Amino acid sequence: MTLIPQASAAALLLILTLCLQCAGVAALVEWLRGVTAKGGQGFGPVRSAVLVVKSTIAIIILHGLVILLWASFYRLQCFPSWELAFYFSSSSYATVGYGDVTLPSTWRLLGPLESMAGVLMCGVSVCLLFATITRLMDRDPRLSLAKITTDFEINSWRRGL
Repeated sequence: MTLIPQASAAALLLILTLCLQCAGVAALVEWLRGVTAKGGQGFGPVRSAVLVVKSTIAIIILHGLVILLWASFYRLQCFPSWELAFYFSSSSYATVGYGDVTLPSTWRLLGPLESMAGVLMCGVSVCLLFATITRLMDRDPRLSLAKITTDFEINSWRRGL
């Protein structure tokens, strides 16, 4: 098999991965904006925790959909069962790569490519969660990052640090 079908499949899978991830993150950001706009001045700790848990669940579902996308290709081209395809895809996406199931030699380049995509998409998800938590902290006057920084600087100055 030549490299052209592999490269074409890889490009298509990456484009679909990016489209799915971008659409999911955009929808999640819009939902978070709407929820936080209704929250007034700030959320209490329980409501903030629930919002972070809901966001995390949505992100995990989004990653599951991306894994399913790759598993669908593997099922059609590489593996006889959905179980093997989903298992290989999820272990590759999460960069675990046990090695007990391998792709046929004609499609071997897709495994590392899915791992790279998984690392990047997980990075995007971590950034989104970090931004959510930061926004929640900034809205709460007791937990404002500016206040924490100022308090730290004042206390450091008092101790002579």
